[in-house]
Amino acid sequence: MSPAETPAPQGPMGPAYRLVTVMMLAQVTLVAFESMAVTTAMPTVARELDAVRSYGLAFSLFLSAQLLGTVLAGSWCDARGTLPPLLTGQLGLAAGSLLAGAAPTFPLLLLGRVVAGLGGGLLVVALYVMIGRAYPDALRPKVFGWLSAAWVLPSIVGPLLAAWLTEAWSWRGVFLVCVAPILLTGVATWVKRATVDPPGHESSGRERHEHARAAVAGTAVALGAGALQWGSQYVEPPRPLPLVVAGIGVAVVALVAPRLVPRGTVRMGRGLPSVMLARFLLTASFNGAITFVPLMLVNERSRSSTTAGVMLTLGSLGWSLGAALQGRESLSSRPSRLLAGGGALVATGMLALVAVMGLGLSEWLVPLAVLLLGSGMGLAMSTTSVLALDLTPVEQHGQASSSLQLADALGSALGVALTGAVFAALHRAPGEDTGAYLLIWACCAASGALVVLAGRRSRPVGP
Repeated sequence: MSPAETPAPQGPMGPAYRLVTVMMLAQVTLVAFESMAVTTAMPTVARELDAVRSYGLAFSLFLSAQLLGTVLAGSWCDARGTLPPLLTGQLGLAAGSLLAGAAPTFPLLLLGRVVAGLGGGLLVVALYVMIGRAYPDALRPKVFGWLSAAWVLPSIVGPLLAAWLTEAWSWRGVFLVCVAPILLTGVATWVKRATVDPPGHESSGRERHEHARAAVAGTAVALGAGALQWGSQYVEPPRPLPLVVAGIGVAVVALVAPRLVPRGTVRMGRGLPSVMLARFLLTASFNGAITFVPLMLVNERSRSSTTAGVMLTLGSLGWSLGAALQGRESLSSRPSRLLAGGGALVATGMLALVAVMGLGLSEWLVPLAVLLLGSGMGLAMSTTSVLALDLTPVEQHGQASSSLQLADALGSALGVALTGAVFAALHRAPGEDTGAYLLIWACCAASGALVVLAGRRSRPVGP
């Protein structure tokens, strides 16, 4: 074929990839919306279903199930290709949202959250694998960039839309509005199955072994975190069996979780282990803290769901600002300092929340606190990705990226499980939970302070 006859290279929106790209972006947008919107609606859900003490369960069980889906998806993709976990993830997310939206009781809503979390974990990992198999090398950077951008709009609009649905109709609409679009993306996945899951990929025995090991460990951690959160609901008044179950959960997490991250992570070893610990602490502290901001505003300060939604939107804007600053050439030359600076901003935002509650300051200082939290996360999270690649040889970049994803999942699941346990143990009544919020945000501030130290230790080991 002569150069004149050679077809022009297609972009992600070219005829061969257009439907797959639209389907992928729609799925990520729906996952992002579900994540942000539910946080806004949950204070109303907990109040109407008489489950304020168990508020944290709606998040921690979702994240534990998502962790399980994340580690299972790798082995499943290796064994059966991307199509089965992709379709199962979509079905799980739709079924879980439907069950939660129609739930007459809080336990049924929790079941829906578990199903949706498992589906979301399967879906996100399968999408990443799909990109590697469905798109040529030249298109992947652009596709991954679009994937990241697909989180931005739901992060900004999602809380506000959720607040409007909650106040104008019902909190159930926040869950139910996602069901039909998810099912439509499932149909698109099946129509383009030959592109989504092309034949010919064969994983190595080592990859299969590593995925299987991570699946077993991840399952144990997910069950342990769920046991911790369930048992903590019965601290006051104390019940022996649930407390024993919670203790077993803590032991399982403490023994197994370190096996999912690079050696030396727990003791903050210099270099890559400190980067992974920083990533874990960032997601644990941020998710553990931000989960309870809407509940505090609604229950303690009698603010509306719309106000809570605006607060979360400011956090998302701050995250975007921090990520943009991280990319400036004048700042990116010293990534260890950027990581430490991001941790300092997160810790400062947490202390601002502590001051609002402990000193009785105006809740209108919360936007500043949330903006600081988001800016610190945007600055630090992007930096950990850069450092992880800088500190590993090219042939280990895939393993480093996998470790970052596991640190994210572990941090989110365990952070919300622990803060939820604290809230359940100290909860008294709406308007009387100052002590619970103070302890939660003070612990999260300490985690942010540890990120500063981890940032200093993230410099490469000298010769």
